Amino acid sequence: MPRVGLSTDRLVAAAAELADEAGFEGVTLSAPARRFGVKDASLYSHVRSLQDLRTRLALLVCGETIDRIAAAVAGLAGRDALVAFAGAYREYALRYPGRYAATQIRIDQSAAADSPELRRTAEITYGMLRGYGLAEPDLTDAVRLLRSTFHGYCALETGGGFGAPRDVQRSWDKAVDALHMALVHWPREADGAAESA
Repeated sequence: MPRVGLSTDRLVAAAAELADEAGFEGVTLSAPARRFGVKDASLYSHVRSLQDLRTRLALLVCGETIDRIAAAVAGLAGRDALVAFAGAYREYALRYPGRYAATQIRIDQSAAADSPELRRTAEITYGMLRGYGLAEPDLTDAVRLLRSTFHGYCALETGGGFGAPRDVQRSWDKAVDALHMALVHWPREADGAAESA
């Protein structure tokens, strides 16, 4: 029987706190069980497994991140929207590196399909990129470029991977400007198909 006061939402919130305190790898079933003063087995009334807990945490973090991004890009388009999107993404990743790490796990497709957080993330991201006149399959390629650039930069920054004296904010600004130029001059799939015909 579930412990009174313990719920799935409270358990996931505790996992988020643990990620902030101990890093994503510190999110185990034992750690929140100790926090709530229950045995590990008690948590199975609320989550199926550690993977389920971590997936729920990833979806929570996706929701938190896209809420900040949506607020930042509201009413903007083109370069302004890209700069705001990128800034909100990086700010979250740097402020909550433990939580942010949860977004890099592979999420089961059934969980992804039912996730309002991931749907909203896709809508806002693809909507921002449509402002550059992109359509599929170029949209998916552009999303992958943005995600890999943003994640790579944030992972290196939080890990202390930038040792040169150049200010990391200036480098970030240049990277976002370069992405803007790449999106403006995107090698569209239709263009490539026409050239090869």
